[in-house]
Amino acid sequence: MALVSTKEILKDAYENHYAIGAFGAHNLEIMKGIISGAEMMDTPVILQTTPGTINYVGIRFLRAIAEEMAAVSKVPVALHLDHGNSFDIVMKCLRSGYTSVMIDGSHLSFNDNVALVKRVVDAANPIGVPVEAELGTIGGVEDDLTVDESLATYTDPVAAEMFISETKVDSFAPAFGTAHGMYKREPKLRLDILEEIYNRTNCPLVMHGASGIPDSSLQNALKFGIAKVNFSTELKVVFAKELRNYLFDNPGQDDPRKYFLPAQEAVKNLVMNKIGLLQKKVYAK
Repeated sequence: MALVSTKEILKDAYENHYAIGAFGAHNLEIMKGIISGAEMMDTPVILQTTPGTINYVGIRFLRAIAEEMAAVSKVPVALHLDHGNSFDIVMKCLRSGYTSVMIDGSHLSFNDNVALVKRVVDAANPIGVPVEAELGTIGGVEDDLTVDESLATYTDPVAAEMFISETKVDSFAPAFGTAHGMYKREPKLRLDILEEIYNRTNCPLVMHGASGIPDSSLQNALKFGIAKVNFSTELKVVFAKELRNYLFDNPGQDDPRKYFLPAQEAVKNLVMNKIGLLQKKVYAK
């Protein structure tokens, strides 16, 4: 089938208190592992590419690979721009055929963030592409952006309600204690903030920085509108680990068709595990 929009799959997840896995897609092997895992779990999946991955692989190649994989996939596949850092990169993705985009204006003032997001919504909605945006500051390392976790700010639920109302975004990423990258200690999620945002809005919510979040915390967040959960660092970690292990055990092997396979399989298994957590529906009280 063709690449699908995230709008309807997130709407169903939001209404039924489960979430769709959105996985960082950095190369062909990781993309194959992601889709294989989603097929094994028989669930839609979102391939996410950051501006850094787009610069590395090339936007035409990413879109072409994703389209071809979606065409033969047994499950719906969406192609999403994660943390779009400018209006220009969003427009490039829209013109290329991406089926979902995120514009990240969280570093801007509230009014400037709203203005940027509205501009993207005005460009994307007429062609049926949903828009994700962020308010508040999520710490850690994402692509070429590093935010000191001590400087991260929680999303104000009242401001979130105003932001969603003014921008008409299709999904919203609040800052409630998660961080990009791997955690040095167990994160303290502010589910009280997430619950208030959920109660004030009617918009699918997105968890960024889910790599390393305890399973119970991940599932508890599903009660409060989390319909999309982003994973990237964990995929890179298991891919690199299995690649290193294989080359260490097989020092004479020089065929990428062989040494990439265990790494790809590790990604598939991780994706299956994460999707299994997200598909366990936890109904709100």
